[in-house]
Amino acid sequence: MVTQAKLVVESTFFNVSPGVVSTLVDNSLKFSHRSSIRFQTLSTRRRVSLSTAAAATPPVPPAIQDEQRKPPDLQTLMSRFWKVAVPYWSSDDKVQARLQLAAVFALTLGTTGISVGFSFLGRDFYNALANKDQEQFTKQLLYYLAGFAGGIPFFVLRDYAREKLSLRWRSWMTSYYMERYLKNKTFYKIQSQSTIDNPDQRIVDDLSSFTGTALAFSLTLFNAAIDLISFSNILFGIYPPLFVVLLAYSLGGTALSVFLGKGLVSLNFFQEKKEADFRYGLVRVRENAESIAFYGGEENEMQLLLSRFRSAFENLNQLLISSRNLEFFTNGYRYLIQILPAAVVAPMYFSGKIEFGVINQSVSAFNHILGDFSLIVYQFQAISAFSAVIDRLGEFDDVLDSSNRKGDHDSKENIQLSFCLISCSNGLHTNGSMPLSKRVKLLHVEHLTVQTPSEATLIKDLSFEIFEKDHLLVTGPSGSGKTSLLRAVAGLWSFGNGAITVYVRPRGDLDMPHSPDMVSHQVTSTNETIGDSTGRRNTEGVIFLPQKPYMVLGTLRQQLLYPTWTEDSDNLSDDAKQSDSLPFLIHARDARCVNERSKKPTSDDLVQVLNDVSLGHLLSRFDGLDSTHEWSSVLSLGEQQRLAFGRLLLSKPTLALLDESTSALDEANEARLYQLIQAAGITYISIGHRRTLYKYHKKVLHVSTADSMSTQQNWSFKDVEEDPIYYFSKQ
Repeated sequence: MVTQAKLVVESTFFNVSPGVVSTLVDNSLKFSHRSSIRFQTLSTRRRVSLSTAAAATPPVPPAIQDEQRKPPDLQTLMSRFWKVAVPYWSSDDKVQARLQLAAVFALTLGTTGISVGFSFLGRDFYNALANKDQEQFTKQLLYYLAGFAGGIPFFVLRDYAREKLSLRWRSWMTSYYMERYLKNKTFYKIQSQSTIDNPDQRIVDDLSSFTGTALAFSLTLFNAAIDLISFSNILFGIYPPLFVVLLAYSLGGTALSVFLGKGLVSLNFFQEKKEADFRYGLVRVRENAESIAFYGGEENEMQLLLSRFRSAFENLNQLLISSRNLEFFTNGYRYLIQILPAAVVAPMYFSGKIEFGVINQSVSAFNHILGDFSLIVYQFQAISAFSAVIDRLGEFDDVLDSSNRKGDHDSKENIQLSFCLISCSNGLHTNGSMPLSKRVKLLHVEHLTVQTPSEATLIKDLSFEIFEKDHLLVTGPSGSGKTSLLRAVAGLWSFGNGAITVYVRPRGDLDMPHSPDMVSHQVTSTNETIGDSTGRRNTEGVIFLPQKPYMVLGTLRQQLLYPTWTEDSDNLSDDAKQSDSLPFLIHARDARCVNERSKKPTSDDLVQVLNDVSLGHLLSRFDGLDSTHEWSSVLSLGEQQRLAFGRLLLSKPTLALLDESTSALDEANEARLYQLIQAAGITYISIGHRRTLYKYHKKVLHVSTADSMSTQQNWSFKDVEEDPIYYFSKQ
């Protein structure tokens, strides 16, 4: 594919016969930015196929077959291009963006003027050569050298300014798309529901290709318009029939190139997806290396990877064949114009009506105008590849919009989640609300039915209340919906119906002594949707601990501080502040999150917590808190679970949701961790199967597998002392 880009560069140098210096330089400068379009688009696709170290694991590709997916029509492509491209130019960075864009267009206009100047220099240069006028030849040669010295900086600065603007645009779009991708758990919905394939590729590769290629095409169109105005007048003045020949040649060539290359659009579209799927398989091997090694599944993985690569190979082979067929035409089309203009005006030269230098000028003008009329012919491969990028980004943009749009959710997602704040006051509040209870309510579930996306019922009509220190144990067979229940409380699951109200203490109140006089009142207005509750859950003290803890990329210190505290822009190094970083590349935390957040733990606090959870040995094993490793690989699952409890002890949430969070621990460590979080005043809901868990809980919720033919409830909620298993666990 790189060879194709190289051919475009080479072909511009052969637009004239060897030795015609003026047209050689003129055309090579003129087409330099056009050739970069194809190189950038096709080399980007090649990088996709070779890259195996994605920054984020892509989701499982949708089950849509390739042959069922049709490339978008022109109207859809234009609509998606506009939707993706416009936001930056009306953003907070629009002033700088528009100034830089104006500078790029001004430099482009300057390069066009230089090309026109070289056209006239070439005419006089070759007239002097044909007339054997040595003095005039020397004079024109000096003019040429001066033109090189003055003109080349314009071309270099134009390309530099364009690349700088492209980088700035890409940086803003990367920040913009990542913010939307991570907002309202959109990344989770894309992953769990397989909405689109490979969002990481769209953010990394497609955004880079889009910004660079969009700017290059814009400059090409602008340059073409100026060229048409400038050189049409020159060519028409030399010989009007030559202008007519040019129009017929370019229009016929465009029609033939569209006919011959129409299959490239769909082939480029599928190539992007197939190569991304192959990379996804390699990433899966890397991230599950230990499991694959234990299973001895190398042969199976080899077959799966080869199958995906074979699919990409076969599509790429078809792409090469189509490209080859198109190149037969485009190369002939490109080389024929070397003699066409000279053949048309040669009779005028032989009859003495024009000088020899005019032939060179007509060739130069003809090539310029033909290049402007033949953009589709010269750049059809780049256009087809770029259309695939536009479609993938437009599809991604639509998914992000639908996920973040308030009130626009699936009709199956009717679980309503709302948050209420706990206040430390007695009697009537200023808003007139009455105390609810001397005991502090933390969770209220009302008529909750949890379903799968396919509407299979997991839990039927569940209702219960949890008060402070009413630690709840959720038990039941695998697949009965226990984890889905915790996901619903955490705001990750909304399939079904019913209401969940979580009462939480603001971050600033977490360290306050617990008082029986504390009462609850609702501050968050009613029934926030799942998407709206994401930020509130993290800032108001509800933390979810999965069975397999998430280990962030960073130091041991960052592992413990996650997710409550992170590096803020104020804590950036002096080097980072003094660098040329753009403002939108420094993420500012939500002011509400910062204000409500409790004081950041010191190094002594972190060391103490590590000792509390029996991980003090990590400090000597990994050279302190600021060492960086691939923690999910170097720590055992049991160590990761203890580290997750360390996070819990540091953040001190009002409510902790534990999904088999001690499954990899021995009973002694399990007992120690539960005693620690009890002593910290944290109320928790646990999912587990061990009988030993009963002694650390006061309530138990049994969930059985739902019978689709029955209307009976498939759950029971009781005090743990009322459960016979409790007494077996004490033996």
